[in-house]
Amino acid sequence: MLRACRALCSRAGPSAGGWQPLSFDGGAFHRKGTAELARAWLVLRLCAWPPLVTHGLALQAWSQRLLGSRISGALLRASIYGQFVAGETTEEVRGCVEQLQALGLRPLLAVPTEEEPDSAAKTSEAWYEGNLHAMLRCVDLSRGLLETPGPAGHVLMQLKVTALASTRLCKALTSWVREPRASSELSPERLAEAMDSGQDVQVSCLSAEQNRHLQASLRRLHRVVQHARARHVRLLVDAEYTSLNPALSLLVAALAARWNRASEGGPWVWNTYQAYLKDTHERLTRDAEAAGRAGLAFGVKLVRGAYLDKERKGARLQGTEDPTQPDYEATSRSYSRCLELMLTHVSRRGPLCQLMVASHNEDSVRQATKRMWELGIPLDGPVCFGQLLGMCDHVSLALGQAGYAVYKSIPYGTLEEVIPYLIRRAQENRSVLQGARREQELLGQELRRRLLGGR
Repeated sequence: MLRACRALCSRAGPSAGGWQPLSFDGGAFHRKGTAELARAWLVLRLCAWPPLVTHGLALQAWSQRLLGSRISGALLRASIYGQFVAGETTEEVRGCVEQLQALGLRPLLAVPTEEEPDSAAKTSEAWYEGNLHAMLRCVDLSRGLLETPGPAGHVLMQLKVTALASTRLCKALTSWVREPRASSELSPERLAEAMDSGQDVQVSCLSAEQNRHLQASLRRLHRVVQHARARHVRLLVDAEYTSLNPALSLLVAALAARWNRASEGGPWVWNTYQAYLKDTHERLTRDAEAAGRAGLAFGVKLVRGAYLDKERKGARLQGTEDPTQPDYEATSRSYSRCLELMLTHVSRRGPLCQLMVASHNEDSVRQATKRMWELGIPLDGPVCFGQLLGMCDHVSLALGQAGYAVYKSIPYGTLEEVIPYLIRRAQENRSVLQGARREQELLGQELRRRLLGGR
């Protein structure tokens, strides 16, 4: 079977005529309207201004008081919301997705949820249940938007575990999972069995209330994956802080034990690995090998990481070792090693191992496309690419036009739901926003060309 997968990859791979690197010079911008390019140029310049990102929530509140909700909302819709958000209604989201499809791109929908630990309303079981129904609707919307998803047949959406299970529970589980004696109590297999059977699972380190919340959280997670599997939608689980990630990985491993069996046609649940953490290559190696031994399909979203400042600050406050790479260059080397590892596994396991190269870095994307060619991995097969909606279009469009599978991460919802979410994501992704200068330059060049050329 493995030999057949390799043969299929070889036949479906890129042309044997020689490696042709993609050009990310903005040439694909000709497919976008002038007004759209002008908005992108302006918004990316604004988002690269540190005070706007730092004080975004306060500025939003000030704008509403000074201008009123209607005018303030209209300005946001014409700028930041319009640039980074698909819309509020199903019709608006559908319109955004149709525009992406016309450009050779695909949607990766995301429900914008933000837990607030000090808010009783946003940490209650009712809030998590509401998020469950929002996730189920997102599954249906993801499927409904792409009834004919393309040759690879992949419909993807993002899943944030802390929308369904509290950060307090995840921190408690993280502390316990690091204890040697926790292996039997918190094995993925035990949690998977509890999810499948609906029986209570009791963990000795948790209080009675926390155990009830754990049971409810497992039920919610199982229900989302069950629904997604029935609707043929694959779930990419977001990574978060190091204080939460061991618990998130445990829950993903439990879901994978149930839903990523080879017989299920998976992987249906993918985990996210952050290359800016020092131990990522080691964990990725261990997890990939474990999935292979267990006969499970393995899905990975590979990112650089977004919580650098907070991770370093937390390590200083706690007097612990900094878990992050020392600088951007070290992070890039880590990303490159992880990318090479996963592409090798993909070439060996075929459709049982799948990867999203989630990166705005041109060198990383070039490395991925070149190695795919060398390994005979088909363009529209088990490897895809991911970037944020409204950013890195010079890379996304070039990839899409060349025939690669490219997804844009798309939040959707009301202004009240999405703007706080966007501002917090901007605060976590400062380096990405400030690193978008090249895209700003390319946008400026294209706008000047059109204006001087009379287009």
